[in-house]
Amino acid sequence: MANFYDTLAPAVAELIQDGDSVALEGFTHLIPSAVGHELIRQGRQHLTLIRLTPDIIYDQLIGMGAADRLVFSWGGNPGVGSLHRFRDAVERGWPHPLEIEEHSHVGLANAYVAGASGLPFGLFRGYIGGELVRRGHMVPLRSPFTDEELIAVPAVRPDVTAIHAQQADRDGNVMLWGMTGIHKEAVLAARRTLVTVEEVVDRFEPRHNSMVLPGWVINAIVEVPRGAHPSYALGYDRRDNDFYRAWDAISRDREQFQSWMRMHVLDTRDHAEYLDSIGVGSPLAGTAR
Repeated sequence: MANFYDTLAPAVAELIQDGDSVALEGFTHLIPSAVGHELIRQGRQHLTLIRLTPDIIYDQLIGMGAADRLVFSWGGNPGVGSLHRFRDAVERGWPHPLEIEEHSHVGLANAYVAGASGLPFGLFRGYIGGELVRRGHMVPLRSPFTDEELIAVPAVRPDVTAIHAQQADRDGNVMLWGMTGIHKEAVLAARRTLVTVEEVVDRFEPRHNSMVLPGWVINAIVEVPRGAHPSYALGYDRRDNDFYRAWDAISRDREQFQSWMRMHVLDTRDHAEYLDSIGVGSPLAGTAR
C-alpha cells in the first residue's frame, strides 16, 4: 500500500539506490522531473535509466554522471533538437561512457507490457531484417500456430518506476488524465513505485481520458506541485516551451551546464526552491480544470 511522505528526499532515499534500474516515464506530459533532480542532489550513480522518450531530465542525469546505461526508443529535446549531454556521453565518453540499448516505441512498449503481465518477453510484428535485431536485444521466432515470423523482446522490469500525476486520494490511489503514455504499464512492471502528484484530494471527480492506479501498486506518494516542470500536468500548469528552447544553449557547453546544475539543482533544497531559482511559479496549482 502507498505511504505518504511530507517531502520527496526521504522517499527517493528509501526507494532508489545506486545501481538500480529506474524508469522516469512521461510522454511529453507528466514527466517526473522533480524525482530526477532529487536523484542528482543525492548523488545517485550507476543507474540504468529506462524511458521511451528521454528528454531534458535524462540529459541532466546523464550529464551529472548518474547513469551507466540507457534503455530507450527515442531521445531528444522535443521541438528543439539534440540532447547535448546525452550526445557527449555517447560520442566522447563525458562525464563517462554510456551504454545504450535502443528500441522502437512499439518494441519498448511491448517490453513494458510483458513486465507488467509477469511474462518473460513481449511478442510483436516488426524489426524483421533490421539492425536492432542484429544488435541482439530481440530474438526472431516462429509462431507455433501460423508459422509466422515474429520478434520477442525481453520484458522490462524496472527496480523503480517514478511518475508524476495530477491527484492522489487519501487512500493512496492515484488519478491521472490527458496524455498518459506508458505510465500504467511502467508502474505495473516495476518492483517499487514512487508517484509525485500536484495535490492530494478527498475524492476523485470523473474526468475524460483518465485512469486510476490503485494504492496497492504504489509504494510512495509525495505532493510536489509543478513536479513535472518543464513538462506539465494537464489542468494544473502549462508546458514551459521557453525552458525547452533555453536548454539547448545551456547544455551545449560542459562548464555552463555544470554551473547551471550547481546553481539550480545541487544548491537548492527541494523542488520548490528549484522553481524559485529559475523564476517559475505555479499559478494554476490546486485549480484542476
